[in-house]
Amino acid sequence: MTQDDTPKIQVDSDWKAEAKAEQEKLAANEAANEEKQDARGLPPADFKGLMSILASQAMMGLGMVQDPGGKGVMVDLEGSKFAIDLLGVLQEKTKGNLEDDEDKELTQLVTELQSRFVQITQLIAQQAAAGAPGMEAGGDTAAGSGSPIITP
Repeated sequence: MTQDDTPKIQVDSDWKAEAKAEQEKLAANEAANEEKQDARGLPPADFKGLMSILASQAMMGLGMVQDPGGKGVMVDLEGSKFAIDLLGVLQEKTKGNLEDDEDKELTQLVTELQSRFVQITQLIAQQAAAGAPGMEAGGDTAAGSGSPIITP
């Protein structure tokens, strides 16, 4: 073998510097993403945020939000029941893994939403029995869901 045929070992002495630069680049990207999230006014992605999203869905379905057309409030009992049930599943699956304040807040939230659901269901039944406008068969419903629009 000649000296030109001898394999050469090339050691990259800058691999540590490259790894550190890549790490800094990833950290900068993560910080930029967090800034974008903050700029949009989004809360942090945490357990309380998840509870809030599900609770908001339930509250909207229970008529806590004015109908965009201004007719009254839209009620979506099926949608609100689903969101409340999801909170119940979350409560069951996280039992023993939550901090005390999280557990207390989730329990209180589920209890309050279930109570509100029963109240709204009873109110709708009373209005339907009394022949309130929009409550009879074929009356106004929220997005064709079969849920009534309750007028003030």
